[in-house]
Parts: sequence; structure tokens; C-alpha cells
Amino acid sequence: MLSDEASDDLARGFWCECWAEDLRAPDGPTVTTSFGAYSATQADGWLPTALRAITAELNPLAPKETWDWLYESRIDTRRALLRSEPCTVTVTYASTRITWTVRPVLFLPLADSHDASEPSVHAGDFPPRATD
Repeated sequence: MLSDEASDDLARGFWCECWAEDLRAPDGPTVTTSFGAYSATQADGWLPTALRAITAELNPLAPKETWDWLYESRIDTRRALLRSEPCTVTVTYASTRITWTVRPVLFLPLADSHDASEPSVHAGDFPPRATD
């Protein structure tokens, strides 16, 4: 379990991924895109935008399954995200299956915990390079 001090440094958010899978190939799914959203609203906005863009490329007629989710099931996804619950949306066209996943996460800070005004103890190990 994290201490209160450590958890104060973490940012709550969502990890969003889009997986594409050729159902004829045994290689399995591949991640086509992923990103970190820092709010349920940001994650919720990504799903329909990505869904519209990718499904339009696969099938310009936008199959009923896609539009049903966009207009009827999206509210359930939004509610799940607001409760910090994971959600998944999957659509299949011919031999291609695309799955969007959104999971709640805690983002770790990237900065070092030492005082940024003081150079690292190893900073002297790397002398400046001459520039042209």
C-alpha cells in the first residue's frame, strides 16, 4: 500500500488503448495507439473520435453496431468512467476486430524527488560538448 505522501504525488487518470486484430492471422492483436487521459471526460471523448475515424476507413457505410454504441451505449461507458471503472468497446468488420480499452490508472511523476535547484551528484561526470 502507498503512503499518503507517496499517493499525493500520483495523478489519477485513464490508460486508453486501441488494438487491431486481423482474424485471419495467427499473430494476435497489435496496439495501434495508446495514450494517458487525465480525466473521464478526456477518455470518454477519445472513444467516439477514434471509433468514427477508424470505422469510416474500414467501412464508409458505418455499420449499425458502431452507431448503436455511439448513440445508445456511450452513456453507459461515460458512467463507468466517472465511477473509475474500466470499459471496453469492440467492433468487427469482415476479418478485422478493433478493441478500445480504457482503464483507470495512477500516473507516476516523471521528475526526480531531489531538489531540482541542486545538480545531480553525477552531473559533473558529463562535461559539456563543444558545439560548432
